[in-house]
Amino acid sequence: MSASSSDSQAKLPGLAPEERSEPESLRRRPLAARMRPTKLSEMVGQQAVLSPDSFLFRLIKNDQFGSLIFYGPPGCGKTTLAEVIAAETKSTVVRVNAVLSGTPEIREILADARHRPEAKILLVVDEIHRFNKAQQDLLLPDVEAGVIRLIGCTTHNPGLYVIPALLSRSHLIRLEPLSGKEIAQFLRRALEDETRGLGSLRIKVSDQILTQIAEMSSGDCRRALNSLETLVLAAPVLGSVTEEALAQFAKERRIRYDDGGDDHYDTASAYIKSIRGGDPDAALYWLAVMLEGGEEPRFIARRLVILASEDIGLADSRALGLAVATFQACEMIGQPECELNLAHATLFLALSPKSNSATTGLAAAKNAVQSQPRLEVPLHLKDSHTALAKRLGQGENYLYSHEFPEAISGQDYLTKPLALYTPGMAGAEAPIAERLAHWKKLKAALKDRGGRRE
Repeated sequence: MSASSSDSQAKLPGLAPEERSEPESLRRRPLAARMRPTKLSEMVGQQAVLSPDSFLFRLIKNDQFGSLIFYGPPGCGKTTLAEVIAAETKSTVVRVNAVLSGTPEIREILADARHRPEAKILLVVDEIHRFNKAQQDLLLPDVEAGVIRLIGCTTHNPGLYVIPALLSRSHLIRLEPLSGKEIAQFLRRALEDETRGLGSLRIKVSDQILTQIAEMSSGDCRRALNSLETLVLAAPVLGSVTEEALAQFAKERRIRYDDGGDDHYDTASAYIKSIRGGDPDAALYWLAVMLEGGEEPRFIARRLVILASEDIGLADSRALGLAVATFQACEMIGQPECELNLAHATLFLALSPKSNSATTGLAAAKNAVQSQPRLEVPLHLKDSHTALAKRLGQGENYLYSHEFPEAISGQDYLTKPLALYTPGMAGAEAPIAERLAHWKKLKAALKDRGGRRE
């Protein structure tokens, strides 16, 4: 709820209106809005930052906090906590949404706040990551001067979306997804509350069903409340929410997944690391999360093509071919059928022997190029197709490898020896390591004989 005074509403654009006291008006609002906590004691979860001995709790109680940025997944209580803070500190809350509010509105809010310092303006910006750099820069002088106290709420990593200057002037608070138990307890409170909740409807819901609703919400309390409200309103008068009704409702649900934000990167990271770690079950799970969340299959397939060389490489060179074929399948077939190709490739790559020798070898080669003087191409390796090249002696004394046993001539291909490739010992790369060691011995023996063939 917004804590505001009636005289402020006329002067501050974006100011949230006072809550109406009429029961009918309250009932028309969604359950999640009606049940929104209005004081710290009503907040659900987040004990790491809201326990009585936490620094944030003490700052709120003493009204000594500065600007804050709340970072966390949807439905974890970011905006609710911002408005609770306003109520606890008797501040005037001005709430804007970064998607809907433009620069002129922000300028007007800041100008009015400068003329009314006694109002204790608390500017709550939902989805602050949507503000561009110029809009965030606009907030800086008044945040730094204490004209306003800012609470920015975002589901995106502030380090990537909030400018460093604004970030350095704010306390960053990370809020975690609520646990299933915490959400289920709040659902029970909403079900029994006759003033703000669903208590007047007298619909019965078992603890087991509340727990299932909570688990379906993926840590999003707002989503859980919306689900409970839908199920209760669909139940017969004075009846109950049944397992059958919940099962039918669950078919239509969509998992929490922000395909353009942190979920996109975090889940993809977990997916790749599960394949790299040889855990097919975890890899399939994260694959399913991405697919159910609406992730683009070609994005997943591209990651598999990269992983095939980065983490498997010579240990099983079939991995790259399968990954490329999977990408092509995603392009040719599309969903939902290409999901089977992604599952096939995911399992193959997760169960393949692993080697990062291509990754480390390339890194070592780049480091040598960047940190040392560039090596010249040896004269015997230079192109000799032109008459001038031949007159300059290019290509002379080159030994054609196929004229030697095992195609090893004993000749050098760098003017200065470099050890860049270190073979792994898994899968097909183990015999490669043995072959390479044998070739080194053969090359050394040829050099001892002056390059003569026996």
